[in-house]
Amino acid sequence: MSSMSLWKRISSHADCEQRMAAYYNKKGLYDLRLCLAPWIEDRIMSEQITPNSTNQLELVAVKFIEDLQQKLLSTRASDQVLKYRLVELCALIQRTPALELYTHLRSGVQKELQLAAEKSVAVATAGQSMPLNTYNMNNAAVVAAAVGMNTGYVDASEFVGVAGTGVSPVAGGMPAGIMHNMAETTAPGSMGPAKMELYEVHNQIFQSFNEFTTCSENLRVLVQNYRCMLNAPNSPDAERMFKSLIEDKTALVARLRRSFLFYDQLQDMVITELKNWRRQQALAGNGAQFSENMLDDIQRCFELLESFVTHLLTAVKETLLVRIVNDDPDLNCLLEQVQVAQKNLVCSAFIVDKQPPQVMKTNTRFAASVRWLLGSQLGIHMNPPTVECIIMSELQAQRFVTRGTHMDVTNGSLAGQSSGEIQNCSSTMEYQQSSHVFSASFRNMQLKKIKRAEKKGTESVMDEKFALFFYATTTVNDYQIRVWTLSLPVVVIVHGNQEPQSWATITWDNAFADIVRDPFVVTDRVTWRQLSVALNTKFGSCTQRALTSENLEFLFEKLQRDNIAGERNEFISWNQFCKEPLPDRTFTFWEWFFAIMKLTKDHLLSMWKAGRITGFINKAKAHDDLLRAVTGIGTFLLRFSDSELGGVTIAYVNTCGSVTMLSPWTARDFQILNLADRIRDLEMLRCLHPTDINVQPLDRDLAFGDFYTQRSEPTPRGDGYVPSTIRVQVRTSGDTGSISGTPHHSMQSPPQDSMSMGNGSDFPMADFDTMPNFDVYKL
Repeated sequence: MSSMSLWKRISSHADCEQRMAAYYNKKGLYDLRLCLAPWIEDRIMSEQITPNSTNQLELVAVKFIEDLQQKLLSTRASDQVLKYRLVELCALIQRTPALELYTHLRSGVQKELQLAAEKSVAVATAGQSMPLNTYNMNNAAVVAAAVGMNTGYVDASEFVGVAGTGVSPVAGGMPAGIMHNMAETTAPGSMGPAKMELYEVHNQIFQSFNEFTTCSENLRVLVQNYRCMLNAPNSPDAERMFKSLIEDKTALVARLRRSFLFYDQLQDMVITELKNWRRQQALAGNGAQFSENMLDDIQRCFELLESFVTHLLTAVKETLLVRIVNDDPDLNCLLEQVQVAQKNLVCSAFIVDKQPPQVMKTNTRFAASVRWLLGSQLGIHMNPPTVECIIMSELQAQRFVTRGTHMDVTNGSLAGQSSGEIQNCSSTMEYQQSSHVFSASFRNMQLKKIKRAEKKGTESVMDEKFALFFYATTTVNDYQIRVWTLSLPVVVIVHGNQEPQSWATITWDNAFADIVRDPFVVTDRVTWRQLSVALNTKFGSCTQRALTSENLEFLFEKLQRDNIAGERNEFISWNQFCKEPLPDRTFTFWEWFFAIMKLTKDHLLSMWKAGRITGFINKAKAHDDLLRAVTGIGTFLLRFSDSELGGVTIAYVNTCGSVTMLSPWTARDFQILNLADRIRDLEMLRCLHPTDINVQPLDRDLAFGDFYTQRSEPTPRGDGYVPSTIRVQVRTSGDTGSISGTPHHSMQSPPQDSMSMGNGSDFPMADFDTMPNFDVYKL
């Protein structure tokens, strides 16, 4: 590892040195930082302070100041001026509260690390990195409580990053150069910290691992000297050898601790990256773009981390064998920390890479798969384990997770804990040599039964969340490894009419759940900005065309329940979203939105993608837009119905210059005759009003000609029957040319002996009794 101190790296950049000099001079500590740079760095970086422990922080600060004074007194001054300056520093230390001085220096070192990262000044140098785990910088709340925020001793900003450095306050001062951009689910579109690509993280791990391996030579020399001392206990140099061994071991332990602290922050980064990947996986459940291939890059980081922690664990164990004193609490503590870190790494690497359907119907086949990112690294692929699967209720999952993130599980302990019966619920893991993927695929699972919890209040089965629970047990080097993971939440239904509300539950959860949470807690209110992103993602992925800002504004107005006062409430509740009926309607916002989405996907997709359907626009605005249209009579647009689920209507300028709204058509109508052919039959429709202000009006046939169904002239049949066809007609009243306002398509029956459905008909004759929208003409 490099011996160059952090301060030397900072001082190699004039702007950084000037900035830090100003910081230390606030309390007159600049000369102290210069004089004892390596000692201050090594000491502060090796301190382990439990968060929220005010007493421990004070004890560490007092001990630090005592040792600092001793260090100053033992420092040899090269000239008289420096000698006087050392005396002044000792006096300064004596009159400054220990906690105030210590926290200022500690915060300063953190700032230096941030600046070094920004300048790409070898962040991974000789363990020169503050730990980013629970032993990170002193908790600001603890320091504030210890010294009092009103004393002027501590500026809270010193504990949350340097202003203007691109460091997120939430990150607790994590160096900008290694801080990854977390998914901004709470504020879509907001800027996050500077993003580090995964290949850069991988390089950081590789560099740190290589630097750590230089410890092996120090360890080899330490073990060799230890054996020499044991073999020559009566040697005249025994005392000197003993003192030398103590110093060498102390230095090695400090080096191992720093290496682990840096390893720990790298592991946190990679696991956080995996959590982000899983968050993106949840968003993909709503239709967001998702790069599954990124998992391969994450796996490479996991594999390198496993090599790192394995070598680190070996080094710690070998150092423990050098027993100079009877008790070695610091090293034993480090051993335990490394072992816990390794366990967390191995268990975190077991994930669901192919999620099951999130709305799951009983007695319907489905698939899923799990992947172990460290399978080949641990040699597990040589004797692959079997992965079992059960389904857990929300309450079961909560109880299980709270008992331990990676608690021990055995096959027997979960046999009776399933909330349902799943067929084909076990699979042996397989290793693909070419791709290094170690996974278990469940291709033919089927949920036969489900046990539901007792409902409270207005809860329904469509609100109840479950999750598939995958677990496996295997043995590595005589150690038993037990891992498990949960799928994304699923809602179990038994009938298709439960699907809309179930998708409301899943859509809300996928969009607004925190990365880390108790299963399956999610907020019950979000901002319109958040919800609009979720709705746009869902609708856009389903229909292949995003919503416009005008569309979204209309949806917002609908969610506001036609607020008479005109006040904009930026927060939308879960009840507004899918529980409370819309004003003067029997259905909720989500039921209305879902029905339109399904209608568009099933029957209007090509026309929606081509921008021929305005869609989300209220009746009043459609009326005003058509009356202002320069194309005049015959101008029309297509809008989604407000009054009928899954309906689309035509609004047009009639011959009197007023606007007529046709009654809505639904999916049932389009199964008989598609929308484009209906428009072709209505001769009063001449010019399509543009769906965007940047688009010109289009002639009707030019706008919809590509979507017309080719109609051939009916030819006489050999059996004597006369063919018939279906056309749409809107009846006018009187000679004024006025329109009744409702498409009226009564059935006119030809003589019974001449009526025929034709070979292409796909509905029974009896259906004509329930089809008022069409006229059938004898040809």
